Amino acid sequence: MFALLVFTFVVLAIIAAAAADVSPTLRTTLPNVPLQTAGKFAILSGTGITDVSPSVIVGDIGTSPITGAALLVPCTELVGKMFVVDAGGFACSTINPSYLTTAIADMVYAYNQVALLKNPNFLDLAAGHLGGLTLAPGLYSFSGSVDALADFTIQGTDSSLDKWIFQVAGTLNVASGVRVTMSRGATARKVTWQVAEAVTFDTTSHMEGVVLGKTLIAINTGASVTGRLLAQTAVTLQMATVVAPQL
Repeated sequence: MFALLVFTFVVLAIIAAAAADVSPTLRTTLPNVPLQTAGKFAILSGTGITDVSPSVIVGDIGTSPITGAALLVPCTELVGKMFVVDAGGFACSTINPSYLTTAIADMVYAYNQVALLKNPNFLDLAAGHLGGLTLAPGLYSFSGSVDALADFTIQGTDSSLDKWIFQVAGTLNVASGVRVTMSRGATARKVTWQVAEAVTFDTTSHMEGVVLGKTLIAINTGASVTGRLLAQTAVTLQMATVVAPQL
C-alpha cells in the first residue's frame, strides 16, 4: 500500500511538473511584434482607404505611396490624424511622405517577421474553424484559410506575458454577426493576425487585434474592430467602426 502511494505521488509530481513547463511556454516564447511606427496607426494602407459613410475611426490613418486622393475617409468620421503623401487629400490631412514611408516599411517588416516564426503551439487547429473555440495564449499557424462562423473567445491567464499570434496562409473570414470575446486579461494589443490573403469582417461582426494583411482588409456594414488594420494593399470600410487600442 505504501509503495502504491509513493508511486501515485511520483506520477502526480511528474504531471504537475509537465504542466508547469507547458503553461509558461505558451506565454514567454512569443516575441513582441515589431510594429514600430506602424503601431501608431489605426488604419495604414499601401493602396488606399475607401469608405461608405458613416464610419467611425478612433486613431490615426494613412496611406502611401499612393496619392492622398485615395484616402476617402471624411474628416468628420475621424478622431485622430490623417496622413498623406501629397496635397491630394482632404483639407484636414497632414502631408508627411517620409513618415509614411517609414510606417509602410515597418508594417511590411512586421508582417515578414511574424510570418517567419516557427514551432507553433497550435498547428491547423480545428482545420481553421474558430467558431465556438476558446483560444489560449500561443502561436497558431494555419496552412490554409481561417473562418469564424460562430462566436469564439480569446482567453488569457491573467498574466502580462500573454500573447496570441495567428499565422494564416489563406484568407481570414469572420461571418455576419460573429463576435470575439476577450477574457482574463486578453486585449487587442496582445493579439496579432498575420494574413497572406484577403481579410473580411462581415456585417455587424466584431473582431479584436492587430491585423497585418498582405492584401485587402474589408470591414463590412456595421462591423467593428478594436485593433489596427495594417494592409499592404487596400482597406475598405462600410459604415464600420475601428478603434485603435491604447499603446
